[in-house]
Amino acid sequence: MSDPGFWNNTDTSSGIVKQLKSKKSCVEPWQTAVDRYQELFDLAALLKESDKELAEDLSRGIEALSQELEKLEFSALLSGKFDINSAILSINAGAGGTESCDWVGMLLRMYSRFAQNRGYEVKTIDILPGEEAGIKNVTLLVEGDYAYGYLKAERGVHRLVRISPFDSNKRRHTSFASVDVIPEVEEAVDVKLEDKDLRIDVYRSKGAGGQSVNTTDSAVRITHIPTGLVAQCQNERSQHQNKQTALKILKARIWSLEREKKERELNRQYGAEKKKIEWGSQIRSYVLYPYKMVKDHRTEHETGDTDKVLDGGLDGFIEAYLKKQAGA
Repeated sequence: MSDPGFWNNTDTSSGIVKQLKSKKSCVEPWQTAVDRYQELFDLAALLKESDKELAEDLSRGIEALSQELEKLEFSALLSGKFDINSAILSINAGAGGTESCDWVGMLLRMYSRFAQNRGYEVKTIDILPGEEAGIKNVTLLVEGDYAYGYLKAERGVHRLVRISPFDSNKRRHTSFASVDVIPEVEEAVDVKLEDKDLRIDVYRSKGAGGQSVNTTDSAVRITHIPTGLVAQCQNERSQHQNKQTALKILKARIWSLEREKKERELNRQYGAEKKKIEWGSQIRSYVLYPYKMVKDHRTEHETGDTDKVLDGGLDGFIEAYLKKQAGA
């Protein structure tokens, strides 16, 4: 940045400034903690047995520093290239009919509450209601720093066991829903879409609310013909806005697909095993009857407070997953 011609190319310079800002946000909190530690160390050297006020100040300082270090150690788990990005989260109903559609609605509320508790903004990009009740599938944009870093822990199949409210005989039902999470990637990510590879369809929105819903063909569905990947959006005010949002999601999904291909190739080369995400290979079970328990099958982390989890209390599960991934 000290180069005299640094600002001649604004595209390059803005990218470097962004890198610097990102690195500073990582380094500076640790440096602050080191400085604080040195202050407390020097203060401890001055401590005399009779100086209770100084001892109390030192004790409070140590406690505050310990809490800050715990946060910093956990933040170090979110060091992936795109962990700091916003997240695109999709939930799809699996086997179970209306029961599974209702389960998607419950998961939608759970993730919305989790995001709100963290100060993230949640936008519904696309939603398809169930035929009788609930939701067949929904796509959300969760905006905020490290939204992807946290929510990537939720990718997989989620299983619900309960007495179905839709069964007059009050029998126990098992339902499945699939959750997919990808980062919202910036334009700088090298994903090029050619017009000949895209099929664009417009249709009337199916969601509730809004003056244009069910009155104009403003919703947009874009299919990437070479891969078969689909992205759609119906929540924006105009067809153009819906198209731009759908294109952004499609680029993110293509990027994610290419990344998964590279990971599978590396796994084949080095003999690593990668668990497939498919029906029956659930990552987490939510049991509401005959007992109450939520258990993550990847980490063995569990809790009996199902109400708290379904109200967005996912921190324990996400932390356990990230620590296991990091080998902590």
